[in-house]
Amino acid sequence: MKFAIIQVVNGNFSIVSEHGDNLQAARVAFHERCKILWNAPDVERAVVELVDSDLNVFTGYREFIGHEPVETAE
Repeated sequence: MKFAIIQVVNGNFSIVSEHGDNLQAARVAFHERCKILWNAPDVERAVVELVDSDLNVFTGYREFIGHEPVETAE
């Protein structure tokens, strides 16, 4: 089985990384990507998934990330 990390950030879809059959590397990449998006001030909404080669989410590895828009002083 092959694994990949996919994401939707502010409505934009992308493949973050592919890991062949290395599940451990895929798990680490999933958590690292979530960490990056949780800390990114420009991310309003995001979804990150660890998927297999049939695009099935692997054992619940789906994270919904949401931030309130930051208002700037005028």
